Amino acid sequence: MKISAPCIVSLRWRLEDAQGQLIDELEDPLEFFYGGDDLFAKVEEELAGQEAGFEASIALEPEHAFGDYDSSLVCFEARSLFPDGVEAGMQIEGLPEGAVTEGMAPGIYTVTDVYPEHVVLDGNHPLAGVGLRMHLKVLDVREASEEEIEAGSLGEAIFQVGNPESGAPPDAQLH
Repeated sequence: MKISAPCIVSLRWRLEDAQGQLIDELEDPLEFFYGGDDLFAKVEEELAGQEAGFEASIALEPEHAFGDYDSSLVCFEARSLFPDGVEAGMQIEGLPEGAVTEGMAPGIYTVTDVYPEHVVLDGNHPLAGVGLRMHLKVLDVREASEEEIEAGSLGEAIFQVGNPESGAPPDAQLH
């Protein structure tokens, strides 16, 4: 079966930064909804019309992956708003109760630094601003079920950071 929307593709990949440092390696095949929200548009473009067995290496600039780094998504909040034991790399949903920073969007924030008086929070995706290289292989292609088509996604986070040297927190969801 050729890859065309909507369908389900089973992939394996290796994800590296532009310098070739490993970020994530998906050794066991995982299924993704093609034609929905599961894959980057540039990856879908590369897969269009292909079949099981297809392999490719794709360069993903930040705008094709997790976007450019936005310094306006970084803020400082009082250390007293956080529990004891807060440390760099932790992720929190939204700003803590009592936060004074205005105009910050709801979302996941990564603690990047902890000081005696304040904590630095970053709302950027851990790989925002990073050029990526994806080496992938299509293992299978199948028709999507009615439920999968209606959902437009298989609903699981695709990327996990597996390399602490990538600058992202361990086990941070990447998509």
